[in-house]
Amino acid sequence: MNDKSVRASVRYVAPTADKPVYYASEGGSEAELRIEHAEFSDREVSILDARVQLEGAHLGQQGFTLVSHASEIQDFHELNGQLHTYQEEISELVLAATSARSVHIFDHTRRSDSAEVRGQHQIRETASIIHNDYTDFSAAKRLRDLLPDEAESRLQNRFAIVNVWRTIAGPVFRNPLACCDASTLEAEDLIASERRAKDRIGELELVRYSSRHRWFYYPEMQADEALLIKTFDSLLEGVARRSVHTAFENPLAPRDAPPRESMESRMLVFY
Repeated sequence: MNDKSVRASVRYVAPTADKPVYYASEGGSEAELRIEHAEFSDREVSILDARVQLEGAHLGQQGFTLVSHASEIQDFHELNGQLHTYQEEISELVLAATSARSVHIFDHTRRSDSAEVRGQHQIRETASIIHNDYTDFSAAKRLRDLLPDEAESRLQNRFAIVNVWRTIAGPVFRNPLACCDASTLEAEDLIASERRAKDRIGELELVRYSSRHRWFYYPEMQADEALLIKTFDSLLEGVARRSVHTAFENPLAPRDAPPRESMESRMLVFY
């Protein structure tokens, strides 16, 4: 197999006196990344071809894994009428990958690196800053917000949050997703940051640079593949608790490569 490992720039945060504030866009052609009270450092790193260099990546060890998944959905921009079908598909997918007892799906976010596509479908920009979706605090808060009647009993047992990330418009050449091997991440690398959206305030994690970090991506992801990314695990020892991730400009992308269009679906996973 042809090794498509690359050297590419990724964006780390530089520690500052103030807590960073991330503003979630509402989508559309003008959607763009906005973070205040933060300074950033672009670093060129090796991003290894996980198909060649990391055979058998596992959610419990690296915090991410690629799985085969041929969905019945034909048009992810017209998902409403088939939402139940897709949620059944990815529930089965994640339950099999995690050996969990149940899941609760709560979000589907579509993104594109094309302003034209974003405007056409009112979707969001690619996430081009190294981040993780939840802190320990905001993961528990999300559970309480979503399942208020069950939350306190659920919090007594292990739970996780997993993203199912996929292309929704052909192979991904431009701005693929890179994931950091969770075994190379330390707690001091993470900076809790406020996340403000239209309807709620939470937290996410930005990441400061470390030479320990090992980055991987799956070149040219196809429609019959899905990338599972663990963004939180309440288990404190023995497993990957999170895999930080980012979009990056792929130097191997052909000049005429089509825009990247992707969708990530988030779910609570209960053990």
